[in-house]
Amino acid sequence: MIRRTILEWQTIRYGEAADEIPVQAADRIVAIAAASPLAGQGGGGVLEYGRKQLRARGVVGVIAAEGCAMEILPKIDFPGEDGAEMTGSIRRRLVHMLAVALDLKIDAGQVTTLDWQQETLLEILIRLFSEKLVDAVRQGMPRRYVEHADDLPVLRGGLDVTRQFTILAAEPSRLACRYDSLTADTALNRIMKAVARLVRIARTADNQRRLRELAFAYADIADVPISVLRWDEVVLDRTNSRWRELLNLARLLLGERFQTTSAGCSDGFSLLFEMNTLFEEYVARMLKRVLVDTDLRIVSQGGRLYCLETEDRRGLFQTRPDILVKRGEEVVQIIDTKWKRIAARMEDAKQGVSQGDVYQMMAYGQLYKCDRLTLLYPHHAALKNSEGVHAVHQVTGCCNWLQTATIDIGRSEMFSERLRAITGFQRERLTAIGVTVGRIEPIVAHPSTQTRQALAQAPEVSIAEGRGRVILCGRATII
Repeated sequence: MIRRTILEWQTIRYGEAADEIPVQAADRIVAIAAASPLAGQGGGGVLEYGRKQLRARGVVGVIAAEGCAMEILPKIDFPGEDGAEMTGSIRRRLVHMLAVALDLKIDAGQVTTLDWQQETLLEILIRLFSEKLVDAVRQGMPRRYVEHADDLPVLRGGLDVTRQFTILAAEPSRLACRYDSLTADTALNRIMKAVARLVRIARTADNQRRLRELAFAYADIADVPISVLRWDEVVLDRTNSRWRELLNLARLLLGERFQTTSAGCSDGFSLLFEMNTLFEEYVARMLKRVLVDTDLRIVSQGGRLYCLETEDRRGLFQTRPDILVKRGEEVVQIIDTKWKRIAARMEDAKQGVSQGDVYQMMAYGQLYKCDRLTLLYPHHAALKNSEGVHAVHQVTGCCNWLQTATIDIGRSEMFSERLRAITGFQRERLTAIGVTVGRIEPIVAHPSTQTRQALAQAPEVSIAEGRGRVILCGRATII
């Protein structure tokens, strides 16, 4: 079995050399990748098939074909680590991000026993799913009452009067019955069986053993193709609420989350998802934790205001900001997450920030009447400064401020507190944006009307001027 692990945007060579993957294996991997909806038009959205090499793009996950498998991991920096140690750390952080986004609880014991350096992302996810499912099945498979309609020689349940005196009018020996029966063959169990069946490509002995046990347990559950699984029929209540985490994990493995694709067939399998989407949801979930004790709330992919209107008031070009921070109905900050690396070159004032992203944020500020706009990127080692706000700019002719900031995904300690500091949310009601001007670390604020009124009553006011803008040191007022 040929197995390779690369990072997003890295290349891997194919050919006859010892350190290259065979041409036939490359062909099979590319074919599976091209079948993914994430591949886009032309099929190169996951892997670029170049001369003598394959190049990963901004999609991560696992692609497995006959005799070969490729794992694509995100670029997350861990200073002082390299090789297998760094690969293991990346897998650990990626699984953590998935757990936060999916609201999964991974026991400390599971984290300790996982072989992060040797097991691929797919094997780790299979293990997490199969262990949780085996434990859940041993406690009892969920069942529910399902309505049946059948023609029986004796009455069972209630009589279907209409059918009895029309279709069965000439057959008095048969009774049109409608009854409920308690069954395990439900939409939820069919989904669980579909996942257990899909991950049959597990390679480790422990995963294979657990999957064989699950195949036996689900033998009486109907086999349903993934495309026709009835997710809308799943009912979670107090009797089966412990299955919520498994359902969320099934959504990931079967392609229901993060624009994921799970393609399984006799020739191969892929589990792919976009880091842009995962990064966005991870930050949104962590911000919800940060703001749990405040009067602010997070709205993901909300707003949905239109940029333009036709003469008959019909909206055109709907907007969906990644993260809206709201106090009541007022939007106090808009955060757009971007899974890409901003430039570290000091001579590049734009730091590689896309012009289109800036235009988009300007439109958001206008439409949502929001003064505070943030572009949030993952931090990386090439940036000389530490994580945090790297630049703050005022939108020309407006009172809107746009800041670019980074957050270090590789650092797990005090992540919520660091995110609070970067986005400017303190536990106090008054919030401000931290920036660097010259050699000092002042607080620049362009607050909402409510914040202005509160600041006007703040004691111990001191005001300094810097680069044509008001710098608020400590608690300050607006003049």
